[in-house]
Amino acid sequence: MARTIEAVERVGTAGYVETPAGRIRVWECGAGTPLVFVHGLLTNSLLWRKVVPTLAEHHRCIVPDWPLGSHPESMRADADLSPDGLVAVTVAVLDGLGLERAVLVGNDTGGALSQLVAARHSDRVTALVLTNCDAYDNFPPRIFAPLMMAARVPGGLAALAQLLRIRALWRLPVAFGWLAKHPLHPGVVTAWLTPARTDGGVRRDLAKALQGIDPRYTLDAARALRSFERPVLLAWAPEDRLFPIAHAERLATELPDATVERVDDSYTFVPEDQPARLAQLIAAFVGDRVEA
Repeated sequence: MARTIEAVERVGTAGYVETPAGRIRVWECGAGTPLVFVHGLLTNSLLWRKVVPTLAEHHRCIVPDWPLGSHPESMRADADLSPDGLVAVTVAVLDGLGLERAVLVGNDTGGALSQLVAARHSDRVTALVLTNCDAYDNFPPRIFAPLMMAARVPGGLAALAQLLRIRALWRLPVAFGWLAKHPLHPGVVTAWLTPARTDGGVRRDLAKALQGIDPRYTLDAARALRSFERPVLLAWAPEDRLFPIAHAERLATELPDATVERVDDSYTFVPEDQPARLAQLIAAFVGDRVEA
């Protein structure tokens, strides 16, 4: 019998935060310094399920399902889900949770959004943790051009979502093949893909998010972050073929207080491939640089 993802994999207690775009489901556990996790496109809070239990022993872990195509309910029809709009959603979640500031932890597209929040709302960001993610002119990586095209063709995302019911396709580079080095839990991938396959409103949200992506956002963020004086951890997998470690090293030279830590045996999804190592790095970083 297939495992029940909700019962076995979820960590924490779910609640909802109202934002101008719609309500966001948020999972929480632990107490202490708040850490807000930001996943990327076509994943959700399950991306962090292996990392959060360790960190929740000493920190308040806040893990939203951001409206990036795997969220449980669609946003309002007029919601702005461009990068600008998603930054506003992130700030609204912080406001809704009563957080004056927090440590942002971003991966993949979520890392790009975390950079934008830090660049535009530095007073709300205690520190920044970036794992492999979009940066500079790499937003998005060129290999995802078919996904970007599908978002602009009527019915394109619906067709793609149906096609990805075939598990053999999950390991293609244009799907999850270059995102995760090690096999992904089939139930987790199903949980990521089901909302866009079954809910037209979620597909609409995904299309908005995809259509808004443009490297001018990450290039602007990189320039603004040169004056971001809060500590930054770049926990980066050098084997990743989508988000090169050269970008992490460049960020480390341009940001006032940034450190690169290499994470071996991983691709983009460091929280999936090397969760123990990532949790260790985040705990040490927050303990030494944020709570000291």
